[in-house]
Amino acid sequence: NRQSHKGGRQARRGSMGAMNDPQAAAAHRLHLGATGETLAAPADASLLQTLLRAGQAGPASCRNGSCRACIGQLAAGTVRDRVEWPGLRPEEKARGCGLPCGAYPTSDVTLAPLSE
Repeated sequence: NRQSHKGGRQARRGSMGAMNDPQAAAAHRLHLGATGETLAAPADASLLQTLLRAGQAGPASCRNGSCRACIGQLAAGTVRDRVEWPGLRPEEKARGCGLPCGAYPTSDVTLAPLSE
């Protein structure tokens, strides 16, 4: 598992593994740092799917991590990436960036606005 630290919080990223995980239906919470809103985030839905189902419009295009339109900051929590190495540069990973289209929650997660 790859780990990144941001502001004393820990965010871990790992490989997606099998989609038939018995914990896949477990619900977590997705906290939106920009608005303070909290959404139910099923483990078998990407963070982007959770956002869209809740009516949260945001930039997204490819839905597989290659276009990087949905890039955001994983401020807290853990996710499994659908692909082994999502379309992020090493320095972005080190800053805790993530691609919600391919990130599936394994705990409660906080997304914050991307800090430039």
